[in-house]
Amino acid sequence: MGDVLAGFQTVWEFDTDSVLIRFERGIRTPKLLQALGERRVPFEALSAVELAPGKRGTVVLRAVPRPGADPLMDVADGQLKEAYDPYRLVLPAERETLAEYYADEIRGALAPDATAPAETHLVNAPVPPMSFKAYDGKASFDGKEVSFRWFWTGASSAKWKAGDQRFRIDDLSGVEWCSPESKGSAGAAPKEGAAKNGNGHLRLVERAAEDRPAGRADHDPAAVMFGMGYGLVHQSLPFAAAVLEAVRAGNPGQGTETAPAVARATDTRRDPADIAERIRHLGELHSQGLLTDEEFSAKKAELLAEL
Repeated sequence: MGDVLAGFQTVWEFDTDSVLIRFERGIRTPKLLQALGERRVPFEALSAVELAPGKRGTVVLRAVPRPGADPLMDVADGQLKEAYDPYRLVLPAERETLAEYYADEIRGALAPDATAPAETHLVNAPVPPMSFKAYDGKASFDGKEVSFRWFWTGASSAKWKAGDQRFRIDDLSGVEWCSPESKGSAGAAPKEGAAKNGNGHLRLVERAAEDRPAGRADHDPAAVMFGMGYGLVHQSLPFAAAVLEAVRAGNPGQGTETAPAVARATDTRRDPADIAERIRHLGELHSQGLLTDEEFSAKKAELLAEL
């Protein structure tokens, strides 16, 4: 097509087989869209195009991604607010005829199997390395491993007892992301655990444990909690999408022979001040009866060995 359609905070640039969606920077642009920057969406990644009246004299042109085509939308699972939806283009109402023209053009370019789920991701997720600070720890992803390093100020005693965690991509089967927001774009009820006390979570699903019922995210060493100013949507969702894309790609460059699915982060020397702080916290848990004498002694010895 070779045309440009500019709306509020978003611009669509059309090519023969795709549309480049660019998000403007500014105080009115949602942080998630600013974090994404721009996204190249092939027409084969779309199942439909919708045009509907918007608020306050606007019309909304929305592309509908196929299930499985976009890791960001797959992991969001219908929980995004309308303003955060990267597939919406809001235009002045007087441009409705022009919007209808482009909607028809895109419909004509859709794949014959557009209504079927995509067999592979067709839209790229953000590229690692990535990290964000959650409420109870810091999550990092280098393309091969996801690591969680707990914060003593927010992590539960269960997570402290388990220790910092590492998860290899090829030992994971999926990612669960629950928004700290209350409702998705269609007004659907939030997932269980989402928006409870303003908290969301990102949980890694291990192949060895995918058949087990999920426990509380604040006690699960395979999950980080966010919300309350930590790891909000614009930080946690792109992270989750990058992990999901790597999981589905299978990350063939990584071996599976010897490393366990989860390993504690003990292969690098740690800051002595951090070790001392952790030992103090362990002492508090011990004095409160949350750790036995044996557990306290073993964990203290483990931390001292990292010096």
